[in-house]
Parts: sequence; structure tokens; C-alpha cells
Amino acid sequence: MKLRSDSFQDQSVIPERLAFCRYDAQSRVALAGNANPHLEWSDVPEQTQSFVVICHDPDVPSKPDDVNQDGREVPADLPRVDFFHWVLINVSPELRSLAEGSYSKGITPRGKAGPLALDDTRQGVNDFTNWFASDRDMNGDYFGYDGPCPPWNDALPHRYVFTVYALDIAELPLEGRFTGQDVLRAMEGHILGRASLTGLYTVNPRLIQQP
Repeated sequence: MKLRSDSFQDQSVIPERLAFCRYDAQSRVALAGNANPHLEWSDVPEQTQSFVVICHDPDVPSKPDDVNQDGREVPADLPRVDFFHWVLINVSPELRSLAEGSYSKGITPRGKAGPLALDDTRQGVNDFTNWFASDRDMNGDYFGYDGPCPPWNDALPHRYVFTVYALDIAELPLEGRFTGQDVLRAMEGHILGRASLTGLYTVNPRLIQQP
């Protein structure tokens, strides 16, 4: 399989219009466009009965001690963990692309509704659900796509990996509210092919200002 995007090139910087937050000189970060990117896939296995789309960030700090703390920086060598930004399942085998902004455009405080989505697809909750759990203004179930928003003091630019999976089943056996990890488990033994595209993003001004 092959995967491409008109929204950004593989291994290039993700535009602010696709991110949840952006750098701001006064407040460090501000809300950004939060549109899902255009994705287009090809060379699909013949027996494909559905697709799954997942976006995850493998570079999230494993410890919160230095995250967004004045006078400190999250060290680049700190062990990292996965953070899911988008979990989309039961995508029709006839589809070969998703339009930019079709599943997300702008910030929805307390999260977008789900799991039902466009074209009879279903979306899981992303990890902003846990991130904002203790925030009185933002807590809720964040279904669907919410874009990059790494710590403003992280020494490591984050990678955002978009992967399309071709499956040999029409629907995953998941009901109600589900997560990225739930989908990875449910797909085991059903993956016919996959393709990935990686974008980079940082809001650390030290890194942004580097030539």
C-alpha cells in the first residue's frame, strides 16, 4: 500500500491549520486550526473489506515532571510513550481518500461527538480525553481527530504517524466508546496491508527558530 497527502509531505512539518495548538510569543501556545489532513491511499490488497485510519504520536514524555514548566525543558532522551490523535474504523473498502477538514475543523471544547461519523464510519476517543480529564473547561470525551499539541518546552520535535490499515473484515467488533489500543487489539490477525505517513511538529520556540 501507499499513502500520500496534499496537506503535508512525508517527514515534513505539519501546518498549523492541522494542529490543535500553535506557538504564540505572548502566551507560549494558542489554539490552532485543528483540521484533519487530506489522506489518499492506493495499491490496496484485493481482499480488503474495510480500512482503519490511526494517527499517533510516539514521542509523548513518559513523565510529566518537566512538561510546560517555566525554566525547564523536557529532555530529548526521556523515554517516550504513544498518544493517539485519531482512531477511525469501518471505512468503506470503496473509499481511497479523506478530504482535509472533513472530519475535524476547529477546536471543540469538551470534545467532538461520537462514535458515529461520516459515511457510516465510527471514531474512537483520542488521548486528549485523558489529557483534559482534570480540566474544568475542557474535560470530556474527545472522539475523532484532534491534532498536534506537544509541550511548549519539549527538546524533541514530535512525530505524528498517520497509518491506513486494510482489513479482511467489514467491521471491527467494537461497541460504544473505544480507544486506539482497543482498535490495535481488535485488528490482530485481520491486517492485509498498511501504509504510513509521518509529519513533524513542535511549539518549542528554540526549535522553531533554528534554521
